[in-house]
Amino acid sequence: MADVLTADRTIRVMNPATGEWLMEFAPATADAVNAAVAAARSSQTAWAATPVAERVAVLRKFQRSLHEQKDEVAALITDEAGKPRVESLLAEVLVTLDAANFCAREAPRLLALQRVPHANLALKAKRGYLVREPYGVIGIISPWNYPFSIPASETMAALVTGNAVVLKPSELTPLSALRLKALMDEAGLPAGVLQVVVGDSGTGAALVASAIDKLIFTGSVATGKKIAEAAAAKLMPVVLELGGKDPMIVLADADVEIASSAAVWGAFMNAGQTCLSVERCYVQKDIYPVFVERCVEKAKRLKVGHGSDPQSDVGPAISQAQLRAIEAQVQDAASQGARIVTGGHRLPDVGENFYAPTVLVDVHHGMRVMREETFGPVLPIMPFTTDDASVALANDSQFGLSASVWTKDRKRGEALARRIEAGTVMVNDAISCFGVSEAPHGGVKSSGLGRTHGIAGLEEMVRAKYIDSDLLPGMAKVWWYGYGSDFLAQMQGFTDFLFARRTTARLAGGMKAMKAFSRRNRF
Repeated sequence: MADVLTADRTIRVMNPATGEWLMEFAPATADAVNAAVAAARSSQTAWAATPVAERVAVLRKFQRSLHEQKDEVAALITDEAGKPRVESLLAEVLVTLDAANFCAREAPRLLALQRVPHANLALKAKRGYLVREPYGVIGIISPWNYPFSIPASETMAALVTGNAVVLKPSELTPLSALRLKALMDEAGLPAGVLQVVVGDSGTGAALVASAIDKLIFTGSVATGKKIAEAAAAKLMPVVLELGGKDPMIVLADADVEIASSAAVWGAFMNAGQTCLSVERCYVQKDIYPVFVERCVEKAKRLKVGHGSDPQSDVGPAISQAQLRAIEAQVQDAASQGARIVTGGHRLPDVGENFYAPTVLVDVHHGMRVMREETFGPVLPIMPFTTDDASVALANDSQFGLSASVWTKDRKRGEALARRIEAGTVMVNDAISCFGVSEAPHGGVKSSGLGRTHGIAGLEEMVRAKYIDSDLLPGMAKVWWYGYGSDFLAQMQGFTDFLFARRTTARLAGGMKAMKAFSRRNRF
């Protein structure tokens, strides 16, 4: 849609590690967004009529092209998002490749006609089927922290089920979305079926207000609530993934070495800019001191640097605004008595957007760092006593996206997992649930509505339609007009025949019901 990107101002895309400007663009206006939606709609009918096997073939070609260009795509993601190249490869490219596999494998099964059984004896002369049809045009607003894998997985699910897509990426990371479209074009996706509108919040608002049929949004709670209000006004369905404040519970019988490594990686991977990050760590008091010691030692070993350097473990914050938000939470915690045992400061010698991996102790739930999403390299660690106390702490949050439990006793861990209010709970791992294409992704409470990924994610892209055929079209139905006292008694008997507890009552009811078939006043 570059030909319709017209506005009064220019936005620049910056490499957050180096400060290099990568791209300039004018945000797409409301007119440009509406034109993109119209173009998508005009292409969608033919795309939906395309056999699912041909749509799957496009995904397979996309998958092959992405694999062949994996290093180039990973480098692009690192340039605009700042993350280490290996994270771009694993959390972005590899996740997308696997999601393509999943969509190609499962979409034909989901879209096949599904027989609906009829248990009610009165309706046995019918045959029913469930068909799943595309919504039409799906709008997707995707974030900057995973600028390729999030929009790619959602776009593929929408496309393979027969929808057209209008994708609005973050203004901080549009290059990945544009590369996604280029790869889809190379794979033979028909022109117009995938539109990318590059812009800012105004562009996103225009997409919400446009004639799309459904919206998939990943972003903040505040923006998600505004979108939900706007969508409700026109009864437009939405899927909202609004982030998390994910707890990690470490029980006394856990392997401290393994769990501490997981906490450090889970908190600092992608510089903590992950909705599934470990943002609250609760450790049973028996192992709390040694656990903190191991986390601090490992955090100090991390190399903070440019993502293009293969030796870098932790990259930059995406922007100065994000860096200030991280600093504000750490400063608030320190002002309330938290101790910074490592980190807690900027790293100007590395670059203006870099922040040292930070471990906090002596924290409590009155601090912002324990209640608000940090989205930065900060690991607050807090002790607990009993299993019940750990669950209470984990659930004391407005968020409910993901959580993890660490223990050598799998049954104990799974029992605790069932008590935690979250869309996903992992036992003895964290974050990697996003890489399980078969598993649904989404949360409860303020973490959002609906699901992406898995069969549940594919189901979000289709409308279910029930089709029912009567096998006796020449017979007037027993339950039609006219009524009367005799018919009422017959239907009372039919109800008894189906549901009475005593066999004698059922038989008597059946005898009454049989008279309905010879009722002469039907019409």
